Amino acid sequence: MSRALRVCLATTMPGYEHALALDWVLAQALDLRGAEIDVLVCDKAISVCQMTKTGRATPETIRDDVPMAFCDKCIAKGEERLRPLGYPMRRLAEYIDDDAAAAARSLSETVPLNDIATFHHEGLAVGDHARAGALRYFARGDLENEPLAEPVLRRYFEAGLRTIAGMRKLIETHRYDVLVVNHGIYIPQGMIVEVANALGVRVVTYNPAYRKHSFVFSHDQSYHFTMLNEPLEHWRSFAWTTRLATDTKAYLTSRRLGANDWIWFHDKPREEIASVLREIGCNPRKPFVAALTSVVWDAQLHYKANAFPNMMEWLRQTVEYWKRRTDDLQLVIRVHPAEVRGAVPSRQQVVHEMAVAFPEGLPPNVFIIPPEHQASTYALCENADSVIIFNTKAGVEMSALGLPVIVAGEAWIRGKGFAEDVSSPTQYFALLDRLPANQKLDADKHALAMRYAYHFFFRRMIPLPFMHQDGASFRIDAARADLTPGKWPGLDAICEGILTGAPFVYRAEDLVDPFPGEAAVQDAKAN
Repeated sequence: MSRALRVCLATTMPGYEHALALDWVLAQALDLRGAEIDVLVCDKAISVCQMTKTGRATPETIRDDVPMAFCDKCIAKGEERLRPLGYPMRRLAEYIDDDAAAAARSLSETVPLNDIATFHHEGLAVGDHARAGALRYFARGDLENEPLAEPVLRRYFEAGLRTIAGMRKLIETHRYDVLVVNHGIYIPQGMIVEVANALGVRVVTYNPAYRKHSFVFSHDQSYHFTMLNEPLEHWRSFAWTTRLATDTKAYLTSRRLGANDWIWFHDKPREEIASVLREIGCNPRKPFVAALTSVVWDAQLHYKANAFPNMMEWLRQTVEYWKRRTDDLQLVIRVHPAEVRGAVPSRQQVVHEMAVAFPEGLPPNVFIIPPEHQASTYALCENADSVIIFNTKAGVEMSALGLPVIVAGEAWIRGKGFAEDVSSPTQYFALLDRLPANQKLDADKHALAMRYAYHFFFRRMIPLPFMHQDGASFRIDAARADLTPGKWPGLDAICEGILTGAPFVYRAEDLVDPFPGEAAVQDAKAN
């Protein structure tokens, strides 16, 4: 008789409500399907993590070798929710011995500052995740002009090194078959993924999706990476029908108001875009290109496909290029609303950075819609000649709307066959020279973009209808939370992926009502 699959749920940050709630579900669902479950918690093993944010902990505080003030509350949440389940609770702090802690401290203090971002320890990219964590802490895309940037970065670096030591010992002690961890980047999750991969242990990551009650799961890496290199056969081979096309169009329409989404930024977007263009000085009767930004600090990891070193450099060089197009083409930069409305408002904002980069003002044919503006990004792009992006997920939607999109960074539509992918500045500017395009996507590319949009929004976003979000809190509808096999197709797909390594694809096309209750919600919000 084969032994039960050993699964460790790395609930290292129970202060992340969605992780705590989902791990509570997964532990019991996997148990019901025959897995042997452990739960991992941090227990103050590291002094900084993804929960450490400006406003919650000052740079002066996190220089000290003490846990954050909110650690006790975070740990208490985990104990309250997870301990009653009765599964073994492993504590990361218990697997970091004095020698490992001393070595982590020594390295964090002695590695030259400029070498940290690219530093590998035991072959693992700890510096990359440490830098991303520090950028997220400061809510910036770089660490320039931050007087306490060095001690903060070194603290994240030490936390990453400690995580490596603890995870290696934990895995070698308990011989897990699968590790499940939320997000999969930053500190400590990024290092948990790296160690598991290095030791040959399957790893699964997850994150809340856009759609209400749904999550994105991935194998081996964070979805930030897996959505870039997902095998084409995962989404090109399923049968395409008129119903799927109708469902896709309906959902894209709902996205404008966020009727069916957990994540959206405008309750009352301004759809009449000509008046918006006139407000910012753009001539609505002349052709313009829409440039969509992302939040500057978000997921600042190393990607191989970028034509430019970062988003701000892409934007700066794009504006420089437009100086040569003053007679025939306008550029409208739509700054991402999450800069000011996201969970971690950006302290490095595009409007300010453009003012610094162009102290004498932008070219007369370049205009900015700031993040707080209620302008509909959809309406803007629908009226544009074409769209250029760095890494925003909006590229999925704009392509599905039939708009030509140029990709300069690591956007998820790269390599899918319907966008213009660029890998160098030379290639990028050559494509810009061909604008205006004066046409929408051709029929074949539009059909491919629609198919991918369905895959992205319907098949990769896996619903758990009993999971609800109330503000920053997640709750489970106990009356509907029957976790036995066969009750919820989404839960079955998730558990199958964790237990067998099957792709995390929810076959919504085979279901009559793949996202229960959405139509009613959408109709109510529209009215």
